[in-house]
Amino acid sequence: MTPFGAAPGWPAVLRDGPVLLRPYRRSDAAAWSEVRRTNRAWLAPWEPSAPGDWNELNSIAAYRFVHRDQRKSARRGESMPFAICLDDRFVGHINLGNVVRRAFCSAYVGYWVDGRIAGRGVVPTALALVVDHAFRHGGLHRIEVNIRPENKPSRRVVEKLGFREEAYHPRYMHIDGAWRDHIGYAMTSEEVTAEGGLLARWHRVRTATS
Repeated sequence: MTPFGAAPGWPAVLRDGPVLLRPYRRSDAAAWSEVRRTNRAWLAPWEPSAPGDWNELNSIAAYRFVHRDQRKSARRGESMPFAICLDDRFVGHINLGNVVRRAFCSAYVGYWVDGRIAGRGVVPTALALVVDHAFRHGGLHRIEVNIRPENKPSRRVVEKLGFREEAYHPRYMHIDGAWRDHIGYAMTSEEVTAEGGLLARWHRVRTATS
C-alpha cells in the first residue's frame, strides 16, 4: 500500500549485501559535500553544466536546497532519488528521474559514485536494485540511461547489465560547459522478469567473471 502523500514506489529502502539505497536525510549534508568536493575531477566532466564555483555548489549549505528539491520532486511522483551507501557510509547518488506515467510508464536513471570506491561493483548493484524496484513496485515499464560516448566506465556498467544500445543523440545535453553527444540505452520489464530480475542477472554475471 502506498503511504498517503507518497508516489508509487517511494519512499523505499533497498539493499544487496553491503550496498544500501535509501532516501536522503538532512544529516547527509556533511558526507555529501565531502564526497562531491573531493571528487571534482572525477565527477565534473560528466555532470550538467551549472553556473558557479564547484565548492560553493557542493557545500553543506547548498545541500539544503538539493535535498529540498529532491523531496519535492519525489513527493510529486516525478523522481525517486536515493543515496548510495556502502557499509552504511554515503558514497554516491542514483535517481530515477523524469518519471512519466499512463501509457508511457518510463523514466531515466542518472548516477554518480565516489571515485575512491569505483570498480567494486557498487554502481551496477545500485542500478540493478533501482531498476528492479521501478519495475516491481514503481509501476514503470521502461528505463533509459543516456551516457556520453567517452564515459567508458559508465557504459561498461549498463552493458554488463544487459541494457540495449538504442540511439545516438547528437548534442543531447549541456555537460561540463558544452553540448555533448550521448548514447541512449534502455531496458523494459519483459527483458528481465523471466530471469528473476536485473539483480539476479547481475549476480550471475558477477559470478561468471569472478
